[in-house]
Amino acid sequence: MDQFLAQIFAVIHQIPAGKVTTYGEIAKLAGYPGYARHVGKALSNLPQGTQLPWFRVINSQGRISLNGEDLVRQREEMIADGIEVTRDGKVSLRKYKWQP
Repeated sequence: MDQFLAQIFAVIHQIPAGKVTTYGEIAKLAGYPGYARHVGKALSNLPQGTQLPWFRVINSQGRISLNGEDLVRQREEMIADGIEVTRDGKVSLRKYKWQP
């Protein structure tokens, strides 16, 4: 696993239950500011059944970036985690954003 993936996965692993953060914030905390899109790409390649709380990562507008069944799956994971999510995937960053 390369250093970039190791760093972003380490940060994502720290997001507590009931909290979310953004792709950009993950990149910044991992030491790669400006690499938000790369964080999203890395998460899209995770294996099925991963223990990494990938579903706690959303875009800077406080929305789930996925569509269709993937949006539904992420939304259901977040609701099970105690996070309020609108039907179209909006989360209140003011209420749920993780402050490391």
